[in-house]
Amino acid sequence: MTIRVLIVDDQMMVREGFSVLLNAMEGIEVVGEAVDGREAIAQVAALRPDVVLMDIRMPQMNGLEATREIVAADTDAKVLVLTTFDLDEYVYQALRAGASGFLLKDASARQLADGVRVVAAGEALLAPSVTKRLIAEFSKLAEAPRVADPAGLGELTEREKEVLVLIAQGLSNGEIAGRLIVAESTIKTHVSRILVKLGLRDRTQAAVFAYETRLVTPS
Repeated sequence: MTIRVLIVDDQMMVREGFSVLLNAMEGIEVVGEAVDGREAIAQVAALRPDVVLMDIRMPQMNGLEATREIVAADTDAKVLVLTTFDLDEYVYQALRAGASGFLLKDASARQLADGVRVVAAGEALLAPSVTKRLIAEFSKLAEAPRVADPAGLGELTEREKEVLVLIAQGLSNGEIAGRLIVAESTIKTHVSRILVKLGLRDRTQAAVFAYETRLVTPS
């Protein structure tokens, strides 16, 4: 199936450039563009894209606010945030708001297309430099008092907790299956149940949850 993409950026050259790059990739179609967060919300409702490439710093409504509203609207669209700043202060907040991943704007055409495919498939996507910033943020959380029984964590089975830890460590379903010596389909079932029990949107939010509840701590 073709992955439908909406590009959101206040710079016309950026929108046009990404549009040309992605439309040249097999299985990807750019179905629309938006110049700010407010227009992005309207376009998501009208066009029903699979993936929204979202700039962070925009006038009228920034990408963080738009991501929060798109996720709250319970659409199927996954948000992939594009930023020029690998140390952008919105990184952690946007992931908590429901973004499925981050890429820097200097990513290659292949990295951009692969990122769209990964996010559309429900996987997490974080650029290495962004991951370093998240680890720093999670390290700050580790200094805070631990909650005795974080909301929702008690609903998980021991195996589900084990899978959640591995998700937070960045392993794919196939890698988790290999680690636990079970079928990949079994891991997919565990992941689905984890997301339902915790009321989470995707693997990225599951990873954030695992760190915030200190089920996993930065090494």
